[in-house]
Amino acid sequence: MNAPTPTRVHYHKQARELELGYANGESFHLPVELLRVYSPSAEVRGHGGDTAVLQVGKKDVGLQNITQAGNYALKLHFDDGHDSGLFSWNYLYDLATHQEAYWNNYLQRLKEAGASREPASIQFKQL
Repeated sequence: MNAPTPTRVHYHKQARELELGYANGESFHLPVELLRVYSPSAEVRGHGGDTAVLQVGKKDVGLQNITQAGNYALKLHFDDGHDSGLFSWNYLYDLATHQEAYWNNYLQRLKEAGASREPASIQFKQL
């Protein structure tokens, strides 16, 4: 897939969303939590096969910085310390155009694992 290159990248800090705008008029708002849990890094995706690591407690994650990597990707610096993995234009466009499916998959995996989006400090176990 040859995705378009964004002409606008803007972080909405209060909403915790990354806005991507394109020359054709398309615009997408990606929740930072979605970007964090689908980071293309080996730490999240694993090293092949079924070695992906489910990310939990990322509901309140934000961005500290965004840097461009050449002419093909962004490096996102999350405020939980995660900053490995390059988000290519193709990958960002795929996340943007299929974010509902990615989000539903994430919620299903959390449910199956008995895990939560809430940070560990406010997770409560029902007795």
